[in-house]
Amino acid sequence: MKTFKSVFDNYDWDTIKSKIYSTTTREVECALAKSKRNLDDFLVLISPAALPYLEQMAQLAQESTKKRFGKTIQMYAPLYLSNECQNICTYCGFSLNNKIKRKTLTENEITQEIEVLKKAGFDHVLLVTGEANHTVNIHYFLKAIAQIKNDFSTISAEVQPLSTEEYVQLNEGGVYSILVYQETYHRDVYKQYHTKGKKSNFDFRLETPDRVGTAGIHKIGLGVLLGLEDWRTDSFFNALHLDYLQKTYWQTKYAVSFPRLRPAEGVIEPNFIMDDADLTQLICAYRLWNEDLEISMSTRENEKFRDNIISIGITSMSAGSKTNPGGYVVDPQSLEQFEISDERSAAEIAKIISSKGYQPVWKDWDRSYDCRF
Repeated sequence: MKTFKSVFDNYDWDTIKSKIYSTTTREVECALAKSKRNLDDFLVLISPAALPYLEQMAQLAQESTKKRFGKTIQMYAPLYLSNECQNICTYCGFSLNNKIKRKTLTENEITQEIEVLKKAGFDHVLLVTGEANHTVNIHYFLKAIAQIKNDFSTISAEVQPLSTEEYVQLNEGGVYSILVYQETYHRDVYKQYHTKGKKSNFDFRLETPDRVGTAGIHKIGLGVLLGLEDWRTDSFFNALHLDYLQKTYWQTKYAVSFPRLRPAEGVIEPNFIMDDADLTQLICAYRLWNEDLEISMSTRENEKFRDNIISIGITSMSAGSKTNPGGYVVDPQSLEQFEISDERSAAEIAKIISSKGYQPVWKDWDRSYDCRF
């Protein structure tokens, strides 16, 4: 079947990069003057030429977000089930070549972690694992989902790429959304970051959202790891991917996240530095391009940035996050995937959101809303 690869292969990294960096202020002003914008406008709005217009972009993004989503911020928490992984990735604390204690949560341990999250008020959980098919596979996922689905109205998953049939099973089991990150769309250097394991297969990962869309998952989340390659060029290709998916699987909702490379056990330093103004520009560009896109902000970012970005363009935030299996109560000292920056509790984040005139939303969706359940 046709996949995003057929679109992707028509684009050249260096050509797109050249277009971004040769953008003029006139093109920026034309893009900002439009009421509806296309992918070419997104390219213009992530260019260096657009940075001096950041205040105007932020105001427009704020208006667009309020019009489409109101003054609400969805709350969620990650639940790391395992740090076992068969891949060697130079930027990840779970990488196979890191000599650390591996842990996969048992049924009883999952129950203990759930109790902590429920007491904190969460009703949306994101299940996260490393990529180890021999232990954390479809059978493990289905068992874990069956265990927790009565405790959470919304279950998302960020696990290794699966087959279409396996995504159908997750959908039928109660998974609401799938997050999958290409990490970088720069094919020529992708292998340098992913030296061993199934993740080193660029095309298989590239076509994963097609399999998710074919399986009928309610929402798909994409993103790139900001810091591996030029963030502007990578973000254009991520938007290109979203554009294709929205046109192909039009009944599905879409979201984007902005993970900046953070310190972790045995990882590389960022090749490309992205400062806070750059990240704000990128968030605004996504919102001005696509009013329907959900935009998520994780605890990778610091307190000041997260507080200030609430009113600009995001729609969901994690809080009180632990990025290690058992991190909430079972095994707080197990290896984390990366260091978080904002360590405030869920209650503190909810209070900050409210103080800015926004409503923290703990429950946004229920399976009873979907005729498939």
